[in-house]
Amino acid sequence: MSRHTHLSGTPDPTLSAKSRSTWEIVRRVSVYLKPYKWMALATMLCAILSTLCGFAFPRLTQFIIDDVIAGGRPDLMTPVMLALLGAFLLRDLFNSIRIRVNNIFEQNVIYDMRREVFARLQRLPVNYFDQRASGDLMTRVIEDVNSVERVLIDGTEQGTVALLSIFGVLGFLLWQNAALAGIALIPLPILAGGALWYTLTAHTRYRAQRQASSAMNALLMDNLQGVRQIKAYGQQTHEDARFASRADDLRKGTLGVMRVWANYSPAMSFAAALGSGLVLWFGGKMVIAGTMKLGELVGFLFFLTLFYEPIGRLHGLNQMLQAARAAGERVFDILDATTESASARRTESLRLPIHGEVVYENVQFGYGPERVVLRDISLHAKPGQMIALVGPTGAGKSTLVNLLPAFYEATGGRITIDGQDISRASLESLRTNISVVSQEPFLFNGTVRENILYGKLDATEAELIAAAKAANCHDFITRLSEGYDSRVGERGVKLSVGEKQRVSIARALLKSAPLLILDEATASVDTATERLIQEALERLMAGRTSFVIAHRLSTIRNADQILVLRAGQIIERGTHDELLALDGLYARLARIQNTTFIEESFEKLTEA
Repeated sequence: MSRHTHLSGTPDPTLSAKSRSTWEIVRRVSVYLKPYKWMALATMLCAILSTLCGFAFPRLTQFIIDDVIAGGRPDLMTPVMLALLGAFLLRDLFNSIRIRVNNIFEQNVIYDMRREVFARLQRLPVNYFDQRASGDLMTRVIEDVNSVERVLIDGTEQGTVALLSIFGVLGFLLWQNAALAGIALIPLPILAGGALWYTLTAHTRYRAQRQASSAMNALLMDNLQGVRQIKAYGQQTHEDARFASRADDLRKGTLGVMRVWANYSPAMSFAAALGSGLVLWFGGKMVIAGTMKLGELVGFLFFLTLFYEPIGRLHGLNQMLQAARAAGERVFDILDATTESASARRTESLRLPIHGEVVYENVQFGYGPERVVLRDISLHAKPGQMIALVGPTGAGKSTLVNLLPAFYEATGGRITIDGQDISRASLESLRTNISVVSQEPFLFNGTVRENILYGKLDATEAELIAAAKAANCHDFITRLSEGYDSRVGERGVKLSVGEKQRVSIARALLKSAPLLILDEATASVDTATERLIQEALERLMAGRTSFVIAHRLSTIRNADQILVLRAGQIIERGTHDELLALDGLYARLARIQNTTFIEESFEKLTEA
């Protein structure tokens, strides 16, 4: 499970997106129109021309009935019908152009918006991701962006055309027969009231539906990533039940939206039909009384359809608008989040070359007032030194090293590199000079070559192979079916733990940064692999200032400094021999540890 979700797989409800008004969403989304204003104009123009060509049918139908048929002018039938077919041809031609331009317009906007959301995600601080499920963020980037885009493209185009059609047709109806037009407007208060009610009540339903979709996607991603653990513990039935619960929440949320729409849409359709019925009733009486021609009534009814049809389209757009509002809140929650580099202080670049002197001065850090992790941490690492961190789980070792590349910001004190305060350094200049090798290496779903080159994208083939040889992974890579171009699978699943670790070391060697953070990589491998990894690590650490989170004492005996942490404080420091002479916690730890991991030894000491 992701650490930022509940056991139910539902994102923390306290992290719901900020509520925004419909018009705020529309206003902000409309910004994406500007680069494509000519496409927008072309789409709108084609839609209007297509609609105007459609007006020919009721007008020509009226003419055929009253002037051609009733007037006994069969000679006009052919030219009128040709004119009607021409109007249909132009209508569909303009519509075809509109669809093609609209598709390009739509995909360009989706591309721009999705790229901007992804770029913002890349620049958000680590703690943003600590509090949000990966599946939820994926839903926002993929599904929610599409929903927001629809209100921009379809809403703008169809809404504008619908309004123009309504007012244009209404003007014609009033000009043709004001009395019948007044009767046609009788259902208008019902239609307007229904639209207002739907707008005011729909947001809650659509928001619940989007949250349910995110919760299901978050659980799905967790399950796909943890499929081996699920199978190992035989929990398929349990996971079936959990997914069924999330899918049921989405089903209920979607049905809640559909249930209201199933009542609202037919009710609005009936109101429109009521208007047509009233017009036919009173108009029929006028035809019988001889005050109106039959063709006029038929033409009026056809035009009336063109009046009510865009009103119905506006109701559909209102539904789309409410869905887009709920999705837009979630998209703009990402776009409005503060990036890592937003601080005005981070304007300086680290002075090169970096020698590697690192100083922590009374550093404090907490995830909140109630959860202080580091207290008054001070240390001095000279260039090229190896600093080892030992301590029980939760002592603050990982947090201490994560402050160096500014994955988290210290809440007190300061950290310097070669005398330069890292809180003022740009993140690019800071992280360019730091390599990180974690205990559980992450490999991208690509080739071995792509994963190693991630350390230096423009490296030559000779540099690539040299790094692989130094990391003791060249031999096993050449034995793979496609060598360096072999695919490693998701998270490197096609490689063993030791192979993945050596590839990650090769990546760090290729980067060749002067500072190194190493979460010891030999904790979960056999003796032969450990020896290969240890040799690679020694080459990696040579000449670099290294911070090593140690899991075995055997790997840190030669460290220049060993820091013993407990409850966020450094309680002992010195070399291996100095700490043994001190006869404190480290010395007692050394006496009970052979092959036992340091964390387990601390557990034993605590129990004793």
